[in-house]
Amino acid sequence: MTVTTAGPSPGIRPAPGQTLYLIRHGETDWNAEGRLQGGRDIPLNDCGRAQAREAGQKLAALVPAAAGLDYLCSPMGRARETMELLRETLGLPREAYAVDQRLSEITFGSWEGQTWREVRKLNPARASARERHKWAYVPPGGESYGMLRERILPVFAGLTRDTVVVSHGGVMRAALNGYGFEEASRAASLDIWQGRIIVLTLDGYRWN
Repeated sequence: MTVTTAGPSPGIRPAPGQTLYLIRHGETDWNAEGRLQGGRDIPLNDCGRAQAREAGQKLAALVPAAAGLDYLCSPMGRARETMELLRETLGLPREAYAVDQRLSEITFGSWEGQTWREVRKLNPARASARERHKWAYVPPGGESYGMLRERILPVFAGLTRDTVVVSHGGVMRAALNGYGFEEASRAASLDIWQGRIIVLTLDGYRWN
């Protein structure tokens, strides 16, 4: 069993008056099949494209002047297509947004492409260890949530304006812990819904 033990870096807080809009990419076929994607660049399916447009509609209702927001995205194709469909829905140029490599999804190493049922069947001891230590466990060749948190925290610490961040479920879990809104073990198991928006401010976060 591999578990990360190094202490985490200090958490961060949004600036007073700052609002972040966190959006997970839309569904892929691997999402629908329950397969671990991680670092695999799996494209959106038709449902995922509809979810991306739905998120754009919700953002338009939340922020009528959405053109004045900053837009930041994971480099992975499923996140970028989500961002571009969202921006198209808002009537904005599709590709006028920033990308940060550090916002890539948590990696599952040799488990990627498998379902959890398959992981449990092929590696029962390792699967059990991860279920007991979900935040700190490092899959073979992959990352723990704690490692992901350390990777993404500098990105979020550098945000100074109201920003739309399109990324991944793992990134959003790690961010909610980094902002101090969720304890590590709970953050690792949060459901991060596609087609919806987490609105995050100094006071906490809510779903829209």
